[in-house]
Amino acid sequence: MGNQRGSVVVVDIDDACRKFLISVLQRAGYAAIGFASAEEALVSIASERPDVVLTDVRLPGVSGYELCRELRDVYRDQVALIIISGDRSEPFDRAAGIFLGADDYLGKPVDAGELVARVWRLVSRSNGTDHSPANGRRNAIQGLSGREREVLDLLATGSNQDDIAQQLFISPKTVATHIQRVLTKLGVHSRTQAVALALRQDRDVTGHRHSVVAE
Repeated sequence: MGNQRGSVVVVDIDDACRKFLISVLQRAGYAAIGFASAEEALVSIASERPDVVLTDVRLPGVSGYELCRELRDVYRDQVALIIISGDRSEPFDRAAGIFLGADDYLGKPVDAGELVARVWRLVSRSNGTDHSPANGRRNAIQGLSGREREVLDLLATGSNQDDIAQQLFISPKTVATHIQRVLTKLGVHSRTQAVALALRQDRDVTGHRHSVVAE
């Protein structure tokens, strides 16, 4: 299944969507194959490990979340995981995917250009040629102030701006200021991206997929 760019397994019960994703990836130079269930995908992955697995959340039998957890437990960081979903795209859903080991989360309908860019980043990382700013961003977490880290940790637990204000005994306006500083320091554009980065770093450091612990 390997080729010059890399290999991708697509898992989606929707035939039209699965074929579209495979077509996009193949045109971009990737070896891509698809399956309608997690069980079928696991058999193929056990035979020949891909660089990236792209899975929908809603699958017959084993869900995309369960597939993600299984692959992370078995292959650790040897396989990059992207979750896609048409109806579970709220920040909480994205955070849940990250908790279970996903490297990225895309909402449907999937933009072809964005898909290729995300897959390219993950394949490059797995091949040791990561040109993305992700490593710098992870290091930037160490540069957050104590209060900024507290705010980020609370965001990672699913707390909203008002909840954080109450827990830290500060105003919602001050919380908003801290959040903006966190986004700026980490070089990301959304709270979801900041939370994902924090969770990824925590997993890398501890080897577990739990919420970030305040320093």
